[in-house]
Amino acid sequence: MTDGHEKALTTRAGASPTIGELFRARALIHKSSVAIEYQGRHISYGQLLDRVHRTTSMLASQDLRRGDRVALLSRNRPEYLEVELAAANLGVITACLNWRLSQRELAYCIDLVSPKLLIVEEELAGNLELSPIGDRKIIKIGPQYEHILQEQNGHALPIAAESEDGLVILYTSGTTGQPKGAVISHRAMIMRALVFSSELNISHHDTFVAWAPLFHMASTDHSLATLLRGGTVVVVDGFQIEPLLSALERHRIGWFVLIPGMIEAFIAGFKEQKTTVKGVGLCGAMADLVPPHVIAEVTDLLRAPYVNSFGSTETGLPPATRSLIPVGEIPASLAKQQSAFCDIKLVDSADKEVPIGAPGELAIRSPTLFSGYWKADDTNVRDFRGGWFHMGDVFRRNDDGSLDFVDRAKYMIKTGGENVYPAEIERVLMSDAGITEAAVVRVPDVKWGEVPVAFVSRRDTTVTEADLFALCRRDLAGYKCPRQFRFIDFSEFPRSTSGKVQRHELEARLAGERQRVNS
Repeated sequence: MTDGHEKALTTRAGASPTIGELFRARALIHKSSVAIEYQGRHISYGQLLDRVHRTTSMLASQDLRRGDRVALLSRNRPEYLEVELAAANLGVITACLNWRLSQRELAYCIDLVSPKLLIVEEELAGNLELSPIGDRKIIKIGPQYEHILQEQNGHALPIAAESEDGLVILYTSGTTGQPKGAVISHRAMIMRALVFSSELNISHHDTFVAWAPLFHMASTDHSLATLLRGGTVVVVDGFQIEPLLSALERHRIGWFVLIPGMIEAFIAGFKEQKTTVKGVGLCGAMADLVPPHVIAEVTDLLRAPYVNSFGSTETGLPPATRSLIPVGEIPASLAKQQSAFCDIKLVDSADKEVPIGAPGELAIRSPTLFSGYWKADDTNVRDFRGGWFHMGDVFRRNDDGSLDFVDRAKYMIKTGGENVYPAEIERVLMSDAGITEAAVVRVPDVKWGEVPVAFVSRRDTTVTEADLFALCRRDLAGYKCPRQFRFIDFSEFPRSTSGKVQRHELEARLAGERQRVNS
């Protein structure tokens, strides 16, 4: 065998597929199958492939090349996935902007990634008034976008991307500073699609309902995974009860995503409409943040187990999205099972592995892992130290190998020299069926340094502060019990786009109150 042949074989053997290549191959096989359903429209794989070819040509005509960024500001609609897939062909990274951000926050996110082009839904164009547009071009989704697409010839361009190229930038919510841009590669997204099917037993026939924002991993990851398998993506613009119930009646859904903060409203709508479900494999997410009795009720309605998940924008479904909560069960424990295709360890502040039963920060290695934060070298060096990504989440490993989530390390309260994790207190409070939400935050204390304070919403207004004190004293050590309970309405809890309560905003509220009292 000559050296030339050896080199050719090595190059082929080392090549990995990209999102664009895999989608193109699947679309050619399923030309007549429905790829996307949106507001009564049915877009076949053949039609979607044609539009992706045209969008690819449009991006190329705007001088976008491999490694460049296109910023996308849009609500959930088919064009969102078209742009992601088209950019993928060119090796261009789609920066998925959160349209809920303020103009100042959006300006920061755009400036961070320096896109050559902004693609903006017409109704959201006003959100860019403070953005550093400069000489960057803007294409508005609507008549302008459609006109440019129709000018393209629809021929397939050569795919320029490679597997380690960035595919999308998803912004993580900043709790103490500005958002960070997590770069997800083609390799990571393809592996996430495989893990999605493997861990959750998702069939290529199953439908996915993309109602959560497409700038969030919950919808972008699983929409792309569905299109790589040949399934249908039902695109819904946010939490709208009627379209969601309609999708449940008409489609076999592999994983019906539900997030904290909307499940009780979904249950109420489901009961009112007396919905008949065609079939759901799994439902839910982030069980730690949902009252146990609510988990039991929604699984009973959907006749589907609840996904006891723990993943992140940076990691995908791993490290711990394998265990399920059975239908109708009020879970007494939310211990998680480690996902396949990842290696994890729990470490102390010196990065030494902790013994079984001791709390430690979770570090992970996995092919689903992101490539790092955009323009954040110091953060990347710190978070990827030793070849492991350190998540900032604290877990305990049990004797049987399962994992108990303790809390985010940064939320830990140091009171009188003892470590107190808010999530542990919140789980106790939400075990009361009269409580619909609970969030525990830290406040400064002259004697103890810091003490916990709990914000609570009630379904049952007869639940008193004394009742909650008694509940906590029964199930928690005395130093862990909140010093105060603040009753607020469920709607008053500030939330991220993934439904998580933003504790830092509640802490800021208390700090403002103290400042006014002391002034």
